[in-house]
Amino acid sequence: MAGRRDGALMRGKDGSSSRSRILVAIAIGIALGCVCAFYFPDGLFRFSDPEHLSIKLGQVSTPCESSERTDMLKSELASLLEKNMELKKQVRELSTKLQLAEQGKDQAQKQILVLGEQHKAGPFGTVKALRTNPTVVPDETVNPRLAKILENVAVKKELIVALANSNVKEMLQIWFENIKRVGIRNYLVVALDDEMEKFCISNDVPVYRRSLDEGFDSIARTGGNHAVSGLKFRILREFLQLGYSILLSDVDIVYLQNPFDHLYRDSDVESMSDGHNNMTAYGYNDVFDEPSMGWARYAHTMRIWVYNSGFFYIRPTIPSIELLDRVAVRLTREPKSWDQAVFNEELFYPSHPGYDGLHAARRTMDMYLFMNSKVLFKTVRKDDQLKKLKPVIVHVNYHPDKLSRMKAVIEFYVDGKQDALNNFPDGSNW
Repeated sequence: MAGRRDGALMRGKDGSSSRSRILVAIAIGIALGCVCAFYFPDGLFRFSDPEHLSIKLGQVSTPCESSERTDMLKSELASLLEKNMELKKQVRELSTKLQLAEQGKDQAQKQILVLGEQHKAGPFGTVKALRTNPTVVPDETVNPRLAKILENVAVKKELIVALANSNVKEMLQIWFENIKRVGIRNYLVVALDDEMEKFCISNDVPVYRRSLDEGFDSIARTGGNHAVSGLKFRILREFLQLGYSILLSDVDIVYLQNPFDHLYRDSDVESMSDGHNNMTAYGYNDVFDEPSMGWARYAHTMRIWVYNSGFFYIRPTIPSIELLDRVAVRLTREPKSWDQAVFNEELFYPSHPGYDGLHAARRTMDMYLFMNSKVLFKTVRKDDQLKKLKPVIVHVNYHPDKLSRMKAVIEFYVDGKQDALNNFPDGSNW
């Protein structure tokens, strides 16, 4: 009995020990499983997804199919690139249209500010229309260096500007010596080459060295009067954008008074005339006769001699800038055209089918104050009364012997030498 009891006790102890070991093993397994689940969420062994594997297998193709696929992709790429270029072009066009629309909106707002509220027409003979366009808002970002120079040179946002290269050094010296003698402070030479810049600096003349692009550099350095004259319309644009009114001057001009004391400033462009009397300078009714028309043989025409593009006052307005742009574009497109002819055509031609005329106000300067050399040598020097009149400027535009005539003008008006003009013919010898 005792032996059986001891054996039973021994079996009980062994069974309990086995169960304990099993429970410990299970606990350890669960703990390891948790650790593996935490650190290896995708499992210890990764197998390709069946669907992904099937796609990969499906992409395996023969060399012929691969070549066709490559050609198709190249074609699609070329098509996309072409569409991209087209979209960029459309964006640029829309940007330009938006800019023009904003400019038109800005101009309309300025006109509203000028016009103010609407008014009824006044009594007969009392109605006067506006003649002065509003000035643009200055934009110094256009040319900060030039803006800084103009701050120091201009007086009341106005100045005389001349373009010059080293070919006209002698005339330019007479030009600025007389400007200084009259007491004009607000003037500037736009030097088109390094030699002219140094010449101006050595003579204490305000100068701005304009860096031109390659297309204009050769003209600026070596061009004659007409060639250089064509550049001024592009260069002047920056002055207007900066908000300055410019009295553009050729260098074959003798200054005898301060021109700023004799300007009206009521128009976009105020210019001297190539006319030589009241009719040609200010306009007249010219009757054209065509006998074959019988009763209607006489046709009335309105005529005026052209404005001189070598001496004009231009205000910083939208029509003024548009004028400069139009002339510059045409001179680029028509390189053989004369800048003065183009200047007048754009200023005077009215709107007509296929063409929108320029809506700019203009004024003709007094031909005896702002005198061309035809008026002086053909009329004034021969008239005892007109000889007593002292002009503001004399522009030697009608004669090729400019230097000698400029010196004679100084002798006559400044030095008082009454016979200084007598030895010259009315016109030129050729």
